[in-house]
Amino acid sequence: MDPLDIQLLTSLSRPAPAPDGSFAVLAASRPDLRADRAVGQLWRIELDAPGTPPRRLTRGIADTAPRLSPDGTTIAFLRPDERGRRQLHLLDARGGEPLRLTDQLLGVASFAWTPDGTQLVLTSRVPEPGRYGSVEGLEPAAESPRRITGPRWHANGTGYVLDRPTQVHVVEATPVDGEPLYPAAPHPTEDVEPTPVVPAPTRRLTVALAEHGPLAPTADGAAVLVVREAYESERRDLRTELVSVPLDGGEETVLLTREDGLRIRDLAVLGDGTLVLLASRPGDGRDSVAPDVAVWLLEAEGPRRLTDPEQLEITGPLVADGESVLVTAPRRGRVHLLRIGVDGAVSTALDGEVEVQQVAVAGGGAHAGGTALATVGTPDSAGALLEVRAGEAPRVLWDPHEELRSCGLVAPRELEVVGRSGHPVHGWVAAPAGDGPFPTLLMIHGGPHAAFGISVFDEVQTLVAAGYAVVHGNPRGSAGYGRAHGRAVRRAFGTVDHEDVIDLLEGALAADPRLDGERLGIMGGSYGGYLTAWIIAHDHRFRGAIVERGFLDPLSFQGTSDIGSYFGDEYIGSSAEDIARRSAFAVADRVRTPTLVIHSEQDLRCPLEQGTRYYTALRRAGVETEMLIFPGEDHELTRSGRPRHRVERLDAVLAWWERVLSPSPSPS
Repeated sequence: MDPLDIQLLTSLSRPAPAPDGSFAVLAASRPDLRADRAVGQLWRIELDAPGTPPRRLTRGIADTAPRLSPDGTTIAFLRPDERGRRQLHLLDARGGEPLRLTDQLLGVASFAWTPDGTQLVLTSRVPEPGRYGSVEGLEPAAESPRRITGPRWHANGTGYVLDRPTQVHVVEATPVDGEPLYPAAPHPTEDVEPTPVVPAPTRRLTVALAEHGPLAPTADGAAVLVVREAYESERRDLRTELVSVPLDGGEETVLLTREDGLRIRDLAVLGDGTLVLLASRPGDGRDSVAPDVAVWLLEAEGPRRLTDPEQLEITGPLVADGESVLVTAPRRGRVHLLRIGVDGAVSTALDGEVEVQQVAVAGGGAHAGGTALATVGTPDSAGALLEVRAGEAPRVLWDPHEELRSCGLVAPRELEVVGRSGHPVHGWVAAPAGDGPFPTLLMIHGGPHAAFGISVFDEVQTLVAAGYAVVHGNPRGSAGYGRAHGRAVRRAFGTVDHEDVIDLLEGALAADPRLDGERLGIMGGSYGGYLTAWIIAHDHRFRGAIVERGFLDPLSFQGTSDIGSYFGDEYIGSSAEDIARRSAFAVADRVRTPTLVIHSEQDLRCPLEQGTRYYTALRRAGVETEMLIFPGEDHELTRSGRPRHRVERLDAVLAWWERVLSPSPSPS
């Protein structure tokens, strides 16, 4: 796979199936180098006509998030306006021209239909007066200063948030066969004057200084249930509230407060009105390490937990399915689909060699055990649409990755080694065809509570195509191996995780003589950047390293990162001794390995200062080092950055490894 082949990676959205199960709509998007952005449209899949090719419904540049009305006749979706801000549009499910429904100044973040299909509830950021274009002609540099008194004020990918919190709104749905309330805005690439748009008649339902979402309308459509995360005045608190907001503008009802102790990640309303939550209990309001995510029922007496997070590791989305819900479960690099009944019974809906990404149920989840639609990643696909029926083998409805498979994808070989401490370490080795010897790279994922998986991974495939073997696995701290495994690195960064990745590397070298143990490199991003920087300060076997968007100095991270108020405290510790003991920055003077530092200018998760200060420390220590800074990008560069930047990054990575890993075989 060549760096330019990232254009072949198509992402599929959450499917929107018709109530009768006859068809489904979803968005397909991919990186486009010419447009230098992700481009995508809506597609219709005929479920009752197997073999019928998908039919494109829209031709916008970035149409996303389709949701069918309860009667299945109308599609609501998001499309950017002439300012690039996503607005709500409506489209006849058979096709045609979409009608623009909203004109939110800062765009629409999320939305849902009410049960009767007459309204849509949505979330949208609301700016303080005088900010973000709310006053025509007032440039950002001329805005008043921001007064900050609490621990939280910004977010990666957004910027300042305290002065533009997400609020809940409601808007009437316009029948697509009636007179449109708003003319559709022209496509941003069309060479025409923008169509004037009358301000949309959205009614704002919430006013609290808080982030609102996710949300779900009640079964009777009288109110919307919404998760509220209020801005704190003192210490950071990850716990959330749950409120019921009447759509007629009446007084809201608080169903759960922060004192109830839950951080709600998703919610679903069953057909009989039962409210199901996907939530964790962050200890002292701040413990985010391998959270104890579980399915909960909200009953009259309060929330009741249905699943045991110590025994069952689950993630979202949470999807209603009759008297049960569907959730996903990470398992050793796979992600499976589970059904959880309101009685707590757990059954498997989809397993095997898949990573489930998005899920929906035909009929809106009103009928238990109905047809589920799931988008999944597999060893030879970045995203395919499957139909999942109880008792039947899953059926592939659409996989847009045929051309990708012609790029010579390599199937990584799975392995598990027993480390020096006796702890098993699970991972993979991806290597080129042939006898070798191949220069070998140890790749470390971010998180740390994340995981490498079995789906096509462009970074691994690109490196293998260039002649490198890549060892990548899931050390302690990763997800998918039980909660204890994930919490093993709490206040212990650089200990058992360091041990595990080195044990995996040595096990891979011992198992495959084609891997050259003399030409070794190490690389990682975010937490993986931390562990890379930590290891090269203690282990000098590597000929080169890449430290990308790293969490490097826990002390400065406290005041610059959007998660600095709690992340380092939980994973490193808060005392000066803890920070000094586990700081990669503090041991930068021990590094001898040539190192490329990569960072993004707008990264607010691991801010740019983490990279620039580490680069400077390496230079002062006499280390051969370079720094690559991407303008306009944030922490998500490698996943959703501008396509040209993603290609330039891969080119730079390949050039670095070619430079520091000699092409000649090792003396051994």
